Amino acid sequence: MNTRTNQFTEKEINPLNSLDEWEDAVLQRYPEPGMIAQHKTEEEFRNYETPGRDTVKEFYRLNHTYQTYDFVQEKRAHYLSFDKKEMPVWEAFDFLNQLVDDSDPDTDLDQFQHLLQTSEAIRADGHSDWMVLVGLMHDMGKVLCLFGEPQWAVVGDTFPVGCAYSGKIVYPEFFQQNPDYNNPVYQSQLGVYKQNCGLRNVNMSWGHDEYVYQMMKDHLPEPGLYMLRYHSFYAWHREGEYDHLLDDHDREMLQWVKLFNPYDLYSKCPTPPDWKQLRPYYEDLVAKYLPSTLKF
Repeated sequence: MNTRTNQFTEKEINPLNSLDEWEDAVLQRYPEPGMIAQHKTEEEFRNYETPGRDTVKEFYRLNHTYQTYDFVQEKRAHYLSFDKKEMPVWEAFDFLNQLVDDSDPDTDLDQFQHLLQTSEAIRADGHSDWMVLVGLMHDMGKVLCLFGEPQWAVVGDTFPVGCAYSGKIVYPEFFQQNPDYNNPVYQSQLGVYKQNCGLRNVNMSWGHDEYVYQMMKDHLPEPGLYMLRYHSFYAWHREGEYDHLLDDHDREMLQWVKLFNPYDLYSKCPTPPDWKQLRPYYEDLVAKYLPSTLKF
């Protein structure tokens, strides 16, 4: 199946008004009062006058229709060579900031400041510095949009491809439009995998999680890498699905993914971080763990 971007209309490439509409939908599904940014209740987050739920539904329709096993292999082959661009780390944040979001009612902050809020919330709670760096880097993979990828191939709940879909994935009915739905092998419980093979041997739907994990995999401790790779795998860490694919290492790492998830969802607030004051800390942190340039 031809899944090149030029086969899609502009509305199919960008069904959401902004990437944050997906995060809004996740927040509504998994409200968790009293976590981060406690001065503002979770009900007040993303208070759109016209929520535009139709755009989110259309986003999931496209995601579930086109995220096939072959599509994932195609994107992995294309992007995981990391030969598209190379930039100093701090220039990479400027690159990410080209993802302008004018529709977010919570804050006027740019992408980098959103990430800084996440990392600062983690730091304020006294977690290890590598986890602070995970907060800073976890959405860097959204630069895929700047390389022309459709929104539904950048964000969205991730799920295994090549095996039966869980009914706990949001809008599971849209998988009936996916060509893999008619493949008996892909629709068996294990599909192309073996019992308890471990998530490291499972192909997930393509998006920013896998991309940033692959970018960071030589630079962060294992718990941090799980946070990056599976923070959008809600059917696993929120719904308890896909146990038949997990090994003992995945079960051990689940606590770390759950630890990170509230910072991912609830750390936005309208107060801008004081970058001038924070800059020395973050420059030292980045220099401690990351190379001077990042490959994309």
